[in-house]
Order: sequence, then structure tokens, then C-alpha cells
Amino acid sequence: MEMEEEFKSRVVGVDLSSDRTTYAIVDIRGRIIASSYFETDKYPDINDYVSKLTDEIINLVEANGGYGIIRSVGISVPSACDILGRMVSPPNLPWKGNIPLAAMMRDRMGLAVALGNDAYVAALGEQVYGSAHGMKNFIVVALSSGTGSCFFSDGHAHMGFEGFSGELGHVCIENEGRLCGCGSRGCLEAYTGTKGIIYTAQELMANSDEPSLMRDVEHLSPRIIKECCDKGDALAIETFRRTGEYLGLGLANYASLVNPQAIILTGGISHAGKWLLEPTRVSFEKHVFYTMRDRVKILVSKLDGHERDVLGASVLAWEVPEYSLFK
Repeated sequence: MEMEEEFKSRVVGVDLSSDRTTYAIVDIRGRIIASSYFETDKYPDINDYVSKLTDEIINLVEANGGYGIIRSVGISVPSACDILGRMVSPPNLPWKGNIPLAAMMRDRMGLAVALGNDAYVAALGEQVYGSAHGMKNFIVVALSSGTGSCFFSDGHAHMGFEGFSGELGHVCIENEGRLCGCGSRGCLEAYTGTKGIIYTAQELMANSDEPSLMRDVEHLSPRIIKECCDKGDALAIETFRRTGEYLGLGLANYASLVNPQAIILTGGISHAGKWLLEPTRVSFEKHVFYTMRDRVKILVSKLDGHERDVLGASVLAWEVPEYSLFK
């Protein structure tokens, strides 16, 4: 008599971003059983990084129920080709070339590994657990070091021929504009990503004698610029006004093509609140095709970013065909 196969009731979700890597054990109901993180930029060699990540996952799993009940692993990464399981020269990370991250993790862990572009994974998290729940046609835009996106049409994510769709940050919005980390000029990300926002602030200060709290800050960040806005700093407010003007233009072009019900903003930069949202909405309504004016919601995600992305990665993990070296 054959023994009934044991049901594996948990997966591991991983969110790889430029500053930190968060990983969590998630059960079938979407509950995070345990989680931890480490600093991504401490591992400039990809092999060292993969070894660190696999060791950390194994230690967390063994401390929380054991390896036997883990079905698979899902990983959210920037510049990912979901179909091929590769990460391709992410502009804001030190690793270059075609990196077969899914295969590298599978070989070390002996489990199925699914890889997803970070914007796609964020969209999955929003669809299943967040602001897009119940929607079928929506865009999720991740605003952080980069500017990525994913759009769902009739309930399904549009991935493109090889899985590279949604690179909103690398749409040109300024001819011969700023140099982007991807090597091109005038990309939206060069104005709406972390470095772009800081550059806008520095540019404003260099071209003006107006006092600003930002002049006394050694290491500017979007968070600090937002805090200066809250204190009434005119140059800080103008920094986000210009950022919102570019972001609204990019979103209007996007919406005019795909006609979404809503655009959901995620990532640390989305926390700039009204300083970013108000000029973004003004610019969006100015540039979007007239049939869509006042009909597309621009929302900010209510989920904690790292939690949403590991949950989104767990959705990937449940969908990948099961594989194990231990059967």
C-alpha cells in the first residue's frame, strides 16, 4: 500500500532590494510565521550573496518547523526575467550580466525556486492582500531606488515576450536628459528614483541662494527631503513638485495605453505623501487622454513594503511546479 504524500504547508518568500534582503516563512493562509533580513550591499560577489541567503533561509526554516514542510521558494528581485529565472544587470545592484539566480538557489537548496521582477511581485501582493484586491485592470508602480511597474489586464499580469515588460523607469521623458543608471539618457527613473530626487534637490540649491534646511544635511534622502517639506522648506517642496510633474507625465502616458481602473504607488518614495501626490495628480490629469480624466484612481499602498513583497513572493512560490531533491 502506497503511503500518502505529505502535504507541504509552507513556502519561503524573499524580497531582494538594493539595501536589504528580507526573507520569511509563509503558510498556506498567507500568515508570516517567521522573518528576518540582512544587508544586501555587504555581498558584492553574487556567489557570496547566494551562499549567505541560502544559509539564512535554512537556519530560519530549521528553527521554525523544519525543512520537510517547505514546498518552494519565491524571490522578488529587480531587473528579473521571470520566464528565464534570471536577473539581468540590475542598475542599482553590483552584479552584472545574466545571473541565473533561480537555478543557483535551487542547486543549493534542493527546492523549487521561482523568480519574479520586484514590480510584478509587488503587484501580486497588492492583488492578493492589498489595495488591488478585487480589481482586474490596474497598475502597480514601485518608487524606490528605481521606478518599476506591472500592469494587470483582465486579472492577469502582462509579462511580455521574455518577461521584461513594465520597465516604466526606462521610458524616456526628457530628450537627451539626465544620464540613467541603465546607460541611457532622459529615463523617468533618473528623475523619480532616489538618486534622481536627490539630484533635483542639489540642482535647485545650486541654482538658488534661497535658504533651505537641506543645505545643512550631509547625506540627503527622499525621507529627509520630505521632512524638510513638512517644516515648510520651499526648495524641498519644489523638489517633490518637479518629481511629481515627471511622475504624473509618465503615469499619464502609461494609463493612456492600458486604461487602468487604478494606479497603486508602492515603495519608500510613495511615503512622501501630499508633497509628491498632489503634483503627480495635477500632472497626470493634464497629460492623460481626455476620456480617462478624473476616472483613474491614484492610490498609495496601505501594506508594509517588505511584508507585501515577501507575501507576493510567496504567491510565486505556491505557483511554481514542485521540485525536491529529498523525495
